[in-house]
Amino acid sequence: MTHYALGSGVKLVEELSRKHRGRRYMFVGIGTATNVATVIAGSGLGLLVGHRLSLRVRSTVTSALGLVTLLIAAQAAVQVSDPALTDAVGTSAPVLIVLGSLVIGGMLGSWGRLEDRLEAFGGWLQARLTRGDADEGRERFIEGFVISSLVFCIGPLTILGSINEGLGNGADQLLLKAALDGFAALAFAASFGIGVMASALSVAVIQGSLTLLGALLGSFLPEAHLIALTATGGLILIGVAFRLLELKVIPVADLLPALVVAPVLCQIAIALN
Repeated sequence: MTHYALGSGVKLVEELSRKHRGRRYMFVGIGTATNVATVIAGSGLGLLVGHRLSLRVRSTVTSALGLVTLLIAAQAAVQVSDPALTDAVGTSAPVLIVLGSLVIGGMLGSWGRLEDRLEAFGGWLQARLTRGDADEGRERFIEGFVISSLVFCIGPLTILGSINEGLGNGADQLLLKAALDGFAALAFAASFGIGVMASALSVAVIQGSLTLLGALLGSFLPEAHLIALTATGGLILIGVAFRLLELKVIPVADLLPALVVAPVLCQIAIALN
């Protein structure tokens, strides 16, 4: 899946960056290009075998993905107690930073109706990528597009891997993510259909933008800010896991502005500390 932080997300990325610094790739952006290709290939294979799987099997696969998403989300969220963050802002501030980020970000996202806009975009794509009755399979397409876009585009490897590639530190993190996303896309597509393949567009836009941002601005976030962002993203992913497990439908897209708010609140806390 996405953002697969094996161990500690930030520390893993930094370790891999140091290990592979200077390694040459064909071009900046190859990590995102590979990721897009694996999502398309994985979802295509999932579409081929999906009709051969029973509803029970597809439901079980979706639940398994929800559990794994919950595990990955927990790995990211526990970084709220990372010493690099607590040393910078104090021991009590990290939880308040994450809480404030989610509250403020959720208010901004709700005002902007991000969840509704993302679903509307998914419906627009569905109408152009599928045939027959415009309403046929619309809900399933949108659900597949929204969930897979969020799973593939939120997490340490998405953000840090893209930025690191833009900084010229190599595409190792995104190549790892691409392999994991390919397997996840296969399972998702078997359950949700062609909407999962459409999420490759989300991967291209979001990771490509972050890579470009890293290339233009350089290393613009200190470690403490990245950890605050990662922990906040982990909690957002828990919302995705709840949707996959059919526990509660949380408007996760409305919470996405929290990823921007988290570094800002972290900087304020550092200034006040």
